[in-house]
Amino acid sequence: MLRHYGVDLLDWHRGQLSSRRLSVLLQHLPRDSATARELHGESADWSVTDHLLATVVDQLAEASWMFATVNRDEDSEPLEYPQPVPRPGSEPAEPAGSEKRTATPTAEELMRFFL
Repeated sequence: MLRHYGVDLLDWHRGQLSSRRLSVLLQHLPRDSATARELHGESADWSVTDHLLATVVDQLAEASWMFATVNRDEDSEPLEYPQPVPRPGSEPAEPAGSEKRTATPTAEELMRFFL
């Protein structure tokens, strides 16, 4: 609050800052504020534009991979699929060789999930 607005939070306790004004100031804190970083983690650093640019990079890498895969020699090794750009808040990609669970869940697992 002090960094962005020059308002001391203790002013609310002293009665010099109304609750409504404090609420409005908190709601409109910029993304780089300590409060936004605490609430949203590193995803506070990424704007919609950043997410869209990462998607564009991923799509371009996939298109290049498809083009190279289609135009490669049939006897050559298959090309490795491109890794997506890591986004804040998302889990890191699993290392190569690790297998995801693809088996169908048992009745007991379904009951635990829905209860």
